[in-house]
This record gives sequence, C-alpha cells and structure tokens, in this order.
Amino acid sequence: MKTICPGIVACEASNILPSRHAELGQLVAIDGSLIDAVLSMTWADYRRGSKKAKSHIGFDLNKAIPKKIFLTDGKGAERPFVSQILSPGQTGVGDRGYQKNDLFDSLQDEGKSFVIRIKANTTRTLIQEYDVKPDSIVFYDAEVLLGSANNKNQTQKSVRLVGYRVNKKKYWVATDRRDLTPEQIAKIYKLRWDIETFFGWWKRHLRVYHLITRSKHGLMMQILGGLITYLLLAIHCHKNYGEPVSIKRVRELRIQIQNELRASCSSTDSEIFKEQKQNTLHAKT
Repeated sequence: MKTICPGIVACEASNILPSRHAELGQLVAIDGSLIDAVLSMTWADYRRGSKKAKSHIGFDLNKAIPKKIFLTDGKGAERPFVSQILSPGQTGVGDRGYQKNDLFDSLQDEGKSFVIRIKANTTRTLIQEYDVKPDSIVFYDAEVLLGSANNKNQTQKSVRLVGYRVNKKKYWVATDRRDLTPEQIAKIYKLRWDIETFFGWWKRHLRVYHLITRSKHGLMMQILGGLITYLLLAIHCHKNYGEPVSIKRVRELRIQIQNELRASCSSTDSEIFKEQKQNTLHAKT
C-alpha cells in the first residue's frame, strides 16, 4: 500500500521550512520501521506466533520532515521502495540494508543519486584512486566497480567509494555524487541519523504505533494522521519560535489547547445557565 504525505500540508511545510543543507542537494533518508501488530491482523505476516507491519518512509533531510510512506507486512523488503520514494535529482541516503549492486545501476539510469553504506568486505575492482587530505577523517576515495564479474553480480556502472573513520570505526559509503568532496559525502551519511531520531520521537511522543485499528487501510490512516500532526507541528514551531519540533513546544501547545477548551466549556456552561434561568422566570410569569 502506498501513499504520499498529504499534498497541501507537505507542500506548505516544504515552502515554509528552511533548507538546512542546500549545498548538498536534495537529500532523502530512506528507512523502514516495524510496527507491532496483533495475531488477528492476518495480513501483517512476520514470523510464526508474531505479527508486524512495516512502514517505509522517505524523510527530507533538508526540511527535517517525512515526505513519502509505504506500508507492507513485517516481512516486506525495503530495497524495492528506494526507487519509488526517490524522484530524479534527489539523493537517497541509506544504511547497509539497502546495498545492492543492480540497485546502484538502476538508480543511475533513472537519474537518481544515492549515498549508501556498504559492507567493508564487499568485493571491488579499482578503476581510479583519488588523493585524500592527510588531516581528514577520509582515508579512501576512489572510482570502483562493486561485486565480482565471476559471480555475475558486478555493477555495470562504476561508483565512487568513500572510506572514512569516526572514533576508530570505519565506514564505507558508495555514491554516484562526484560533485562533492569526500568529507561532504561523509557528512551526508551522518545526516541519515536524523530519520532514526524522527522515528524515536514520532513513536514516543505522538504514539502513532499505538494501534486503534486492525485493518491495513485503517493503520495507514492512523499513520497518516501522525504524519500530518508532525508536519503541522513543524510549521507551528518554525513560524512561532524559529525552532525545529520539540517536546517542550508540544507540551506548551497541549496546555494552551486544554486551557482554551476549559474556557470554551466554562463560557458555554454559563450561557446554558443564563438561558435556563431566563426560561424559569418566563415560566413563573
């Protein structure tokens, strides 16, 4: 099942919110998130004795908002959604779960870019190695073919492979973005963590995965409600405070809404009391 975040709200948010990393291009983090289901949700296959659904989300890293969502059962593969989430000219950012050589080829054919982490032991054939700065976190920058011709899984198109180190941990990232420095490629992959932060915040504070429906369409509507709420919060926080979404502002907004409701109810009760009193006087006369 597919949907795109409601057009009017998503477009409004995109127009209002600042682009935080415009120099890096249109960046879209792609990831999936499991949703605990109940056994009566027969469509949500996962494993024996367990039911789960999975949301596949495209998250705009420049605007810090979700843009596209797909819903599958818990066993739904994540790689097929990369091309569907991305538009030509955008750069998809993903972890090692999205590594697939023919995916790298097809994305380049479609005019869609990628910055995807790959396994350190991935077979590669060197085409050209580039110089790196001695004081940089980057220790490797080269044009390569991934995979093996003997195993018939080699990329048809070369990719740029960037290796960098953070806190003694090595990262290997495949990309077709040759217009950026290797340090910028490393920065783009670091930004991928923003979608993880979004998932955690979304689940904890908006509780969108607390089931109130068991059908696939019902669950999608519930998730869309959560997405719309997040987009409206992003607009509210930026317009009124020049800030990203925070639990502090959400709590303030909740208190404000509650106070307005109490005032409204109090005013309504007062009007009802006056009307009842007036009716009583008319009855006595």
